[in-house]
Amino acid sequence: MSSTDQPSEYAAARTRLLAEPGLGGTARRTALSRLADGWLAGLYAAAGAPSGTALVAVGGYGRGELSPRSDLDVLLLHTGPIDPALPERIWYPVWDGGAALDHAVRTPAEARAVAAEDLKAQLGLLDARHLAGDPELTAELRSNVLSDWRATAPKRLPELRQSCLERAERHGELSFLLEPDLKEARGGLRDVVALNAIAASWLADAPRDGLEAAAARLADVRDALHLTTGRATERLTLQEQDQVAARLGVLDADILLRQVYEAARTISYAGDVTWRSVERVLAARTGRGRRVSRLAFPFTGVGRGNGAVARGVVDRRPLAEGVVEQDGEAVLAQGARPGQDPVLALRAAAAAAQAGLTVGYATVRRLATEARPLPVPWPDEAREQLITLLGAGEAAIPVWEAYEAEGLITRLLPDWERVRCRPQRNAVHRWTVDRHLIETAVKAAAMTRRVARPDLLLVAALLHDIGKGWPGDHSEAGEVIVRDVAARMGFDKADTDTLALLVRHHLTLVDTATRRDPDDPATVDLITKVVGTLPHLELLHALTEADATATGPAAWSGWRASLVRGLAERAAERLAGGSSYPADAEPTAEEERLAVEAGRTGGPALTLLAQTQQDSFATEPMGVELTLALPDQPGLLGTVAGVLALHRLTVRSAGLRELDPVGAGPVLLLSWTVAAEYGELPEGARLRADLRRALDGSLDVARKLAERDAAAPRRRGIATPPPVVTVAPGGASSTATVLEVRAHDAPGLLHRIGRALDAAGVRVRTAHVSTLGADAVDAFYVTDPAGRPLSAERAREVASAVQAALG
Repeated sequence: MSSTDQPSEYAAARTRLLAEPGLGGTARRTALSRLADGWLAGLYAAAGAPSGTALVAVGGYGRGELSPRSDLDVLLLHTGPIDPALPERIWYPVWDGGAALDHAVRTPAEARAVAAEDLKAQLGLLDARHLAGDPELTAELRSNVLSDWRATAPKRLPELRQSCLERAERHGELSFLLEPDLKEARGGLRDVVALNAIAASWLADAPRDGLEAAAARLADVRDALHLTTGRATERLTLQEQDQVAARLGVLDADILLRQVYEAARTISYAGDVTWRSVERVLAARTGRGRRVSRLAFPFTGVGRGNGAVARGVVDRRPLAEGVVEQDGEAVLAQGARPGQDPVLALRAAAAAAQAGLTVGYATVRRLATEARPLPVPWPDEAREQLITLLGAGEAAIPVWEAYEAEGLITRLLPDWERVRCRPQRNAVHRWTVDRHLIETAVKAAAMTRRVARPDLLLVAALLHDIGKGWPGDHSEAGEVIVRDVAARMGFDKADTDTLALLVRHHLTLVDTATRRDPDDPATVDLITKVVGTLPHLELLHALTEADATATGPAAWSGWRASLVRGLAERAAERLAGGSSYPADAEPTAEEERLAVEAGRTGGPALTLLAQTQQDSFATEPMGVELTLALPDQPGLLGTVAGVLALHRLTVRSAGLRELDPVGAGPVLLLSWTVAAEYGELPEGARLRADLRRALDGSLDVARKLAERDAAAPRRRGIATPPPVVTVAPGGASSTATVLEVRAHDAPGLLHRIGRALDAAGVRVRTAHVSTLGADAVDAFYVTDPAGRPLSAERAREVASAVQAALG
């Protein structure tokens, strides 16, 4: 091209290139960059640029990633005085050609000085590419800029991190927006630039699997958006989505958005992993990282510089069987074997979330490649670990995202694939379907003290919209799906029916409350017929609120909340009466034998039975059933629970009741199901000996537990709903007062409850103790020393004393 007709010829060539059939994606962006390279090189030569100058492409143009409406980011470098008209002889033809131009004229020293002050300028120079003139000048600038970046990375990377956070706050998360900004939103193209800058610092690198393809997909969508609108826009608005989808050969706008969301999640997850790696490296450099411990273990991060910086003695604290905390993440213990432990992935997720951590990248990758599939139905532990994960609330989200990024969620829940990244074209909804489900579980986790079955509430919250994406009413489709999922998870028929009811009717309460006359008795009748029981009503009320608050501000208001609450209260009055706790079964022959022996000898009689689960691979220890009989005495419940806590045994369920074997006097029978905290069950003989010592007073259980707690290192955890201790309505029992305790499960919880009841001077006649995920839901049938139910005032005093002890 001659210098006189270059603008028109460049514009014509560019138009032909954009119209070329079959040319798109990366190939077209590269072709556009090469076309601009040749044009600008010709302009540079025609302008008579002297030696000691160079024309340099920076930013996206420097990376060779020109979209149809991208700016040409160009730097004119010079080492000495130049003709002031020289830059204009290059820039004016560009403007005449209709190209958008971002330009600067600087010496190498000036360029470095600007970069030192302006992070955006420094990031642009990291992608500097020579166009014309003195190549050594460009090479020297590139070398110096990279050296400066690496030397100042400990200072600049936190600045870059802050800018990413502020940008995400302004533009939102690309993965969930109906009209996303493809460049500036979290998970967009600007984050890819940040990840490349981190890699250039040599302190860390992003996980690269799928990252290049995700960035290319977003760039392709942006190209199609530029061609559709004829403008340099980054926002994929609703009115353009169908045209963009058609231009890309995608069936419809929903599929387009799913592809955009999937790409954004890949980029966001890579960013999360990389920034955690950066944080660890910088903490180690400044001495803030944990460097002293009982155990030496090499750092296993993804950064190229990590091994040299952080290798050495690293703190590894046990979290659960096969799971430890290291460098602020949950990772697999050295002896963990994912191929032999199908519950390990869920156990790691639950332990991480409950500790307020995420699961390390290398650990998630290993679980994704090595973990055995769960048998069907799931083992009890797998179901409990899923519930524990969901019960962690907000802390569950990063763990869930990490597992989803590596395909572990759809492996656990195949039905999840239909809702994953599915957009909701409703202004009320803030999230995609899958994220809405997780957000609902998060909201439900804060409501677990309101229901007797927090496990069912959390699972219903996770699955209530699982029918979206199937034909017909999503509630009806969801009921069918949840029955299958619940059966695979190992729920019994009654619990499966409850989950199906909650999913089928998760909109019924709010729809009825807002659309029907609340004073009409038929309105209350409709709800009571749907739920059938008071526990079902409690679950549906909590699920309704969790669903609405997770949807967005427009879906829940004080007015709606009051209407739903009023209808639920009136329905509860209609359904009130009776206890939700099961009656005690008749004692077995073995239990009667133990009771007779305890009554005859005046000492404890017990049996230990190990539970196992056997499959085609191995026989796994599942826990221990402990049956203990002994003459009634004060403080019995707390003492036995304390001994179990000393042996690091977690109480999964427990029952306590009074028997009166013939001629033996009153005997208390305790039936416990316990699990080892870190997978190793105690020796039966040692457990028996400690129980005897605790009961005769030679072992001070409370002091031993206090000493162990004081010696244990403090670990951050998650915020949990406070414990709730209530007095059940008078109809719950005619012979005792029923105290209901709902609390976050923790080592020694039952010991503290037992001590508080003993200190209150009441007698525990019967108890039903259950641990559902991370929540304890217990009922204690208590009387005064004479065996009578407590007065209402006295019952409230005891409940307050127990709650204070737990607080």
